[in-house]
Amino acid sequence: AITEFNYRYSDPTTADIFVGLKVATGAADRLAVIDALRAQGYAVTDLTDNELAKLHIRYMVGGRARVADEVLYRFEFPERPGALLRFLTQMGERWNISLFHYRNHGAADGRVLAGMQVAADQRPALRRFLAELGYPACEETANPAYAFYLAG
Repeated sequence: AITEFNYRYSDPTTADIFVGLKVATGAADRLAVIDALRAQGYAVTDLTDNELAKLHIRYMVGGRARVADEVLYRFEFPERPGALLRFLTQMGERWNISLFHYRNHGAADGRVLAGMQVAADQRPALRRFLAELGYPACEETANPAYAFYLAG
């Protein structure tokens, strides 16, 4: 069963579609569907175990942009007043926020995806900022889901 289907035009020759499937018996059925699609000539990238795709990309598919020096981070912000303000205040005007997606999922933390324009020589400073901030963070710049659906 198709549980999710996301698409947005971005290229006249290729369509990147994010599809969620519910399969009956798990991995064997999932692999059978993938094999059947590939046999029909479709390119398939299995994002089943990709946390960035499951937590954020599925809600943002189609938002590609060409952004110089963009880095992408996945965060857990504490669900308390002032958490976002603390992030923004401590970051100041050092870097431009080029993407921001927040998702509250009813837990003690909110899921955040943020893109920031950070020149290569400023990335050590960004890492220091993130360490001082203390919110759990994971860089996702090299994640294939980012390349497929958000990066220009």
